Amino acid sequence: MISVIILLIVFILIAVRQLARRYQIWQVMLVGALGVLVTGQISPLEALKAINPDVMLFLFGMFIVGQALDESGYLSQLSHRFFRRARSLDHLVLVVLFGMGILSAFLMNDTLAIIGTPVMLLLARKNGVPAKVLLLSLAFAITIGSVMSPIGNPQNLLIAVNGNLTSPFITFFRYLLIPTLVNLFLAYLLLRLFYKNHFRGELLDSSEGQIRDPRLAMLSKVSLILLAVLIAAKIVTVFLGLKIDFRLTYIALASAFPIVLLSPKRLGIIRRIDWHTLVFFAAMFVLMESVWDSGFFQSVLSATNLSLTSTSVILGISVVLSQLISNVPFVALYLPLLLQAGASVKGMMALAAGSTIAGNFSILGAASNVIIIQNAEKNSSETLTFTDFIKVGVPLTIINVAVYWLFLDVIFK
Repeated sequence: MISVIILLIVFILIAVRQLARRYQIWQVMLVGALGVLVTGQISPLEALKAINPDVMLFLFGMFIVGQALDESGYLSQLSHRFFRRARSLDHLVLVVLFGMGILSAFLMNDTLAIIGTPVMLLLARKNGVPAKVLLLSLAFAITIGSVMSPIGNPQNLLIAVNGNLTSPFITFFRYLLIPTLVNLFLAYLLLRLFYKNHFRGELLDSSEGQIRDPRLAMLSKVSLILLAVLIAAKIVTVFLGLKIDFRLTYIALASAFPIVLLSPKRLGIIRRIDWHTLVFFAAMFVLMESVWDSGFFQSVLSATNLSLTSTSVILGISVVLSQLISNVPFVALYLPLLLQAGASVKGMMALAAGSTIAGNFSILGAASNVIIIQNAEKNSSETLTFTDFIKVGVPLTIINVAVYWLFLDVIFK
């Protein structure tokens, strides 16, 4: 029970962070992890085992690529090519939502969070628009967009591999493509409603960014091409059902390899990557493992008389518990229960949609949210407060869940 209390304190500290702004999210999570260690809720050995090396190495590799893209100026040039046709904030937010949303279905949402955050900050600075509007657009885009693909995020991949789905890509697209596109547009409408004073018809600055380091830019380009090729190969292996251990970790590290091997600035790039976010994730794994070992949420779940295979129940439980124990551990818990209960394919899709869309509810609902905030604070004075996020995120999540429920339980009945 002490672990649950510490988790609650972590939530409260993150929620009131904007009142003091003297501490960062990673520091709060680190204190939480140290709290469960000091109080004996988890042993040092179990804490070490709880840290997922695949996630840590994936983030490490992608942070190197993202840092090189930013420092070389190549990211600025790419953003100009991608967003140059946007002539107003209206248009820009739509391009961010649908462009980043669709990309996240194939490049994985955490990847887009790493690469996309400096782009949003650059666009906000060049055009004099509020950074929080673009950062929220990015966060919602990559959360919603990643729902429709088995490789859009780690929890979907877990469902695709272990959920007895014969054709994961076809299944995900069939059930989740249309509601996901609808939800991306609804995110635009909600952002426009909450930030209507900023959605004016002013022209945006379309000047092209300059390459600051041609050699590093070339290596960054090679890394991006390698990333795209390897992800395409990953899609093919999943689509064909090939039993190849082709982890996203390997893709991230291989993509970072040209920079680490060939750039004379390699040590500086590694030194300047977002180490604080890596500390956050290591601490989060320890705290969540301790909460998991307490058995509190498992007992609460088993004590309910709810039909665990009902679409509405799956969606509701997914959104709530993903806030408390993170979506990947939650799916690891719930998936075997659904399989044992003989859940249908719709049940698996409800689990994918609910556990992923939970990321729109609060900052801790998705790892990509934390990456965006940490990355923004590392590179600028901009951030998203807890209030900024839930003000739009809570109603958006309710609407998103309603849309997925409508499609899964009514249209596909």
